[in-house]
Amino acid sequence: MTGGSKTFTKDTNRLAFAVRLALSMSALVATGTVFAQDAGNSDQANPQSAKKLETVTVTGSRIRSADIETAQPVATITQADIQKTGLVTVGDILQNLTIAGQPTFSKAAVLTSNTEEGGQYINLYNLGENRVLVLVNGKRWMTSLAGFTDMSTIPAALIDHIDVLKDGASAVYGSDAISGVVNIILKDHYNGAEFSGYVGQNQKGDGTQQAYSFTVGSTGDKSSVVFSASYNKTDPVWANERSLTDYTFGPNHQLTGLSSTGIWGRFQTLDPTTGLRTGPYYVLNHTGSWDGNGIGQDATQIGDYHQGVNRYDDYYNPTQQMMAQFGSELKSIFTQASYNLNDYVTFKATGMYSERDSVTQTAGYPLNSLSQPKFPVYISGQSYYNPEPGKDLFFFRRIVEIPRVTNESAKSYHFDASFEGAFDVGSHTWNWDTGFDYNKFDVSTVGTGNINLLNLQKALGPSFKDTDGIVKCGTPGAIIAGCVPFNVLGGPSVSNPAAINYINTLEQSNEQSLTKDFTANITGGLFDIPWGAGTVSFAAGYEHRQINGYDHPDELSSLGYTTDLAAQPTVGKYHTDEFYVELNIPVLKDLPGAKELSFDVASRYSHYNNFGSTTNNKYSFLWKPIDDLIVRGTFAHGFRVPTLADTFGGGGETFDYYTDPCDSNFGYLSNPTVAKACRAAGLPANFTQTDNAGNPVGGPESQGTTPFFTGFGNAKLQPERSLSRTVGMVYSPSYAPGLDFTLDYYKIEVRNEIITLSADQVLNYCYVYSIQSYCNDFSRDPVSGQVINLQRGNVNLGGLITSGYTFGVNYHLPEFSFGKFTVTFDTNYLKNFIETATLGAPQQDLVGQFGLPHFRANLGLDWQLGDWGATWGMRYYGAFKDQCVFDGECNQPNYTNSSWATGPGANRKGAIVYNDAQVRYQLPWNGSIALGARDIFDKHPPITYSSSGSSTALIDPTLDLGRYFYLQYNQKF
Repeated sequence: MTGGSKTFTKDTNRLAFAVRLALSMSALVATGTVFAQDAGNSDQANPQSAKKLETVTVTGSRIRSADIETAQPVATITQADIQKTGLVTVGDILQNLTIAGQPTFSKAAVLTSNTEEGGQYINLYNLGENRVLVLVNGKRWMTSLAGFTDMSTIPAALIDHIDVLKDGASAVYGSDAISGVVNIILKDHYNGAEFSGYVGQNQKGDGTQQAYSFTVGSTGDKSSVVFSASYNKTDPVWANERSLTDYTFGPNHQLTGLSSTGIWGRFQTLDPTTGLRTGPYYVLNHTGSWDGNGIGQDATQIGDYHQGVNRYDDYYNPTQQMMAQFGSELKSIFTQASYNLNDYVTFKATGMYSERDSVTQTAGYPLNSLSQPKFPVYISGQSYYNPEPGKDLFFFRRIVEIPRVTNESAKSYHFDASFEGAFDVGSHTWNWDTGFDYNKFDVSTVGTGNINLLNLQKALGPSFKDTDGIVKCGTPGAIIAGCVPFNVLGGPSVSNPAAINYINTLEQSNEQSLTKDFTANITGGLFDIPWGAGTVSFAAGYEHRQINGYDHPDELSSLGYTTDLAAQPTVGKYHTDEFYVELNIPVLKDLPGAKELSFDVASRYSHYNNFGSTTNNKYSFLWKPIDDLIVRGTFAHGFRVPTLADTFGGGGETFDYYTDPCDSNFGYLSNPTVAKACRAAGLPANFTQTDNAGNPVGGPESQGTTPFFTGFGNAKLQPERSLSRTVGMVYSPSYAPGLDFTLDYYKIEVRNEIITLSADQVLNYCYVYSIQSYCNDFSRDPVSGQVINLQRGNVNLGGLITSGYTFGVNYHLPEFSFGKFTVTFDTNYLKNFIETATLGAPQQDLVGQFGLPHFRANLGLDWQLGDWGATWGMRYYGAFKDQCVFDGECNQPNYTNSSWATGPGANRKGAIVYNDAQVRYQLPWNGSIALGARDIFDKHPPITYSSSGSSTALIDPTLDLGRYFYLQYNQKF
């Protein structure tokens, strides 16, 4: 209680200081003894008010200016643009950006065991979602413990516009703004009321989306208030409803990705001397095959089993119980108000609450005796259902009776309050603000379908048939109360619902991330340049930010007593004090060859109580040689501090998808370095990565059979450093009014990169790149040679470099008798994406591979005639090269790339183009209706074997799953 009281006192003192600062500045301005003021009540009599309305703060700068042209490349998405996309979530809207990369978490990542799995995030330039700073109304938005900002918590209906700064901005905003800044501006001043409704559905009848919102507001001379409520719902898409997602490796390799843990019991006997399993596999005889249908024979009779695992009749296709895309539901309320305390000071406040509920389902657990190696469970030799009485048995069986279902509820709380105002210093207007922001992100997770191993041990322990004909746990005279014996080998056809309910476990976990932010800012003109170039302007400010959070995993699972991944608690906190200053210096104006030339310099000093101090600078220029042309450029240093999860993470188990480099079928033995290292490890030339039936895996990126360990916090982590460079131009030819061209070059370098290693990275850094330290992070089973005990934590590792060009065209054509047309074109050319494993390691350029195509583009045509309008859009995703995995799927056999561990050969996947259309009409009663379709020609994404195994099929989760229709209606009152 004492610690909490002190914290509250400090927070209260800071808030009180902010209020006193605001009121004192108000009083200073109100005296009128320093600054000239005309009497009266008109706008002319209040130059502060008039000048305040004339200036704005553009994303990427803290300086208020009447000119929105800046040296930074900024893309703006308006509410009208959003309406034309047919998209209802902020994450989907931003994923349409051509600089948006492959998402770490997506609606298809149903196998990802993170609290982030139900959210939506933006990955600019493929540099990672936690290297993007997300602001709402210019203020930091809430993040998870791992630093991810879930944008599904922000209702799209509330958005006025979205600014995307395509450049680093740590000198302006602080940590995280490495790849860019997304600033979501919500509606504020509003008069009247508005209702909007939306419903859409895939042509196959699934993935239905609904979105409804109501907004009401009033704006007067001294105050304004806006209130909005919204509701969004997205239904799931099931993997078995589409041929693309019905099988792990797609429709051309239906049997390859089947799970070796089938729904019928399999066992080996245990050697009573060594405790190790021995002898052949016995599998229960059954009808049916890997589709899960059929009836098993009597599991208590050894004669009803066959020796060996029949591939594929004894396997199972787990995608039959899985979602291809999860479902979610979002409810939110929002209010924003402002009040002019006097002519000089305005009070503003914003409150928002949103609740996102998402549900994911994966197949029933592939259970075996060592699902938790530290708590093995065997079939007792005294079990009534043991086919070999007197012998303990090691068993395997997928529990399809209870699919694993995760219900996640993410509650977002935001509140901010500020005072702001303006005053004159001589002939220049200065604007100031001071305020407090509060963000809390609570995630509660409830899961079912994992197995309670304590109960399972009893259910598979000694049991007998009592005189009443009922099989009971224990022995005569020592019955275990509440226990229900489980015939685990008998399969689902003989399952006892009471036994299934007994071994099922209800898991509950909670995570919270809390941020408190105190800010004070001031900006204005300092003095005029004597030769008439303009006014030297500045911005300066202070920020104190407190971050704390926790992750409390399910207690039983944390102890290793369930089949869920055992995770340990995370608790941590830190705070920072930051000061910044920005200066804009006009140099030339209205001269031949220099209609305008100005420079902008920003610097930010940050002191973290756990990492020390850092100073980051940014330099920008804007040159207008002629009225039609702007040339701009930036040079910026950036940083990202380790998140709470990076530093304090408790870590846990994971069943990774990976490719063993030493696998003779899908590994990298064609690489001489790998072949030599594998032989040195004592592996035979015909070694294969195996499934838990002991058979070779059917493809690359197969799931491991033993848990690895990941996510451990590292208190020695240091901040990432970045260097961003951009140079570009904006050309608006006077001979073609309404026509604008933009061209920008970018290069972003990230050093001292903070990453959580993947299993593939650990293995490849060891075998492909011969980095010995990674070879120490895993071992191999002395008998089978399989990878075991792999540990992958958080490290500062090597770096990333990406570079490329963005090009855009926007043309508002002259109005014709048959309507007004607007043509838009936006493209990103990715020149390089270079990864360095560690300091001194060779650079690997990954561009052109999955998720990193050279080209991505959007083309749009908009038409408006009176009350009618229409839009046609084309989304282009460039070609890329995939691994050569299966015979007959290698159309570039001679391709070589030093970054490709698989050796020579590639399978080129062609570009894909999606077409979208919308028709809309403005109704006479102040309403509007729109009918649209996405992916009109029903294109299907390509199957790719390079993608992660965390989704239900090897397709790009950002692409459409087929033709989609929607209807939306808006009514203003």
